[in-house]
Amino acid sequence: MTDSALQELRPAGRERLIVVEDDPVTRTMLVGYFSENNFDVVGAGSCAECRQALRARTDLVFLDVQLPDGDGFELAKEIQSTSNAGIIFVTRRDTDVDRILGLEIAGDHYVTKPINLRDLLARARSVLRRRSIDRKAARNHNSIAFGDWIIDLTRRELLGSDGKPVVLTRAEFDLLAALVGADGRPLSRDYLIEVVSNRQAEVDIRTVDALVARLRRKLVGSGTPVIATVTGVGYKLALSERL
Repeated sequence: MTDSALQELRPAGRERLIVVEDDPVTRTMLVGYFSENNFDVVGAGSCAECRQALRARTDLVFLDVQLPDGDGFELAKEIQSTSNAGIIFVTRRDTDVDRILGLEIAGDHYVTKPINLRDLLARARSVLRRRSIDRKAARNHNSIAFGDWIIDLTRRELLGSDGKPVVLTRAEFDLLAALVGADGRPLSRDYLIEVVSNRQAEVDIRTVDALVARLRRKLVGSGTPVIATVTGVGYKLALSERL
């Protein structure tokens, strides 16, 4: 059966998930649990099987890091470049370096095994809900100009006054997009943690401060601060020129 035919058979309104996990027991458990919770779920035991599954529209990918035919971090980069699907890493690799790398590359969440299914379900719904809001915002405002920059929410690009893109990580872009969308209203650090989806205990408020510091270094040119600190609250977009 073709992928298009499979999509036609998919119940309307159900979001499509891919579970990329080489352990068949864990893969079967996740496929079964999320199917019972009204998702259309496809299991993949390798990078190759994931690429095949991605030929059909996909909303979210659960991705192991250690796969038999490749590295999960590299596969995440492929998914990000070819799909709008969210990515939740689900893996036994639990070092701080792995967590930060996963979240900076492409991950919306980084979950370590053993898996708490109810927690994973809550994270999946949070990612899908936020991405739905982002898609609606992108349809209403594809690009927003502020100061010397233009942020393109559809292409997920930031352009300088010279028209050249400013390289941002996924987390940096998400944080900046939230500040731009707030129209100058201050956003708390806790809210910004939710925006970049770093809910792990090891990735805390300091992560937001570090992201802001990196954005400030990248957003130079007008002499006017782009992101202002709001004492006791968090951060806001400092520029008044938001078109």
